[in-house]
Amino acid sequence: MKHTLSVLLQNKPGALSRVTGLFSGRGFNIESLCVAETFDPKVSCLTLVTRGNEAVIEQITKQLHKLIDVIKVSDISEGEYVEREMVLIRVKAEAQTRAEVLRVIDIFRGKVVDVSPTSYAVEITGPESKIRAVIDLLRPIGIKEVIRTGTIAMARAPKK
Repeated sequence: MKHTLSVLLQNKPGALSRVTGLFSGRGFNIESLCVAETFDPKVSCLTLVTRGNEAVIEQITKQLHKLIDVIKVSDISEGEYVEREMVLIRVKAEAQTRAEVLRVIDIFRGKVVDVSPTSYAVEITGPESKIRAVIDLLRPIGIKEVIRTGTIAMARAPKK
């Protein structure tokens, strides 16, 4: 099962290396990793996506808590949450396909961020399912390059 973990850690050299080392040392895979400083420049938020059953995720969480730089670990996929990913796609945009590319991008509320005589670079933001759908629709037209940010996620606020 896919799990999205949110890890608050001290923004210090080597902190990220220790987290990724924990995963590689125990044979766990990180499918997606995104890290950036929070509103407090001394703290970073690391969002990672991994797969495993409940026992594996519990073990990962316990091991993360043992790392000195880790402040808090949350498996946000246990509750309701919002996730986003950004993708930049360079797609063929020759005279006969330009209108079709623009229609697909418009349907997914994307935008063109670069234009050349033979291609468009487009930006799409959304959940992983939306990113996959756009890629699947643009693939027959001719994708030249795909760059993805990785997932970022936040637990939904309680509805009180």
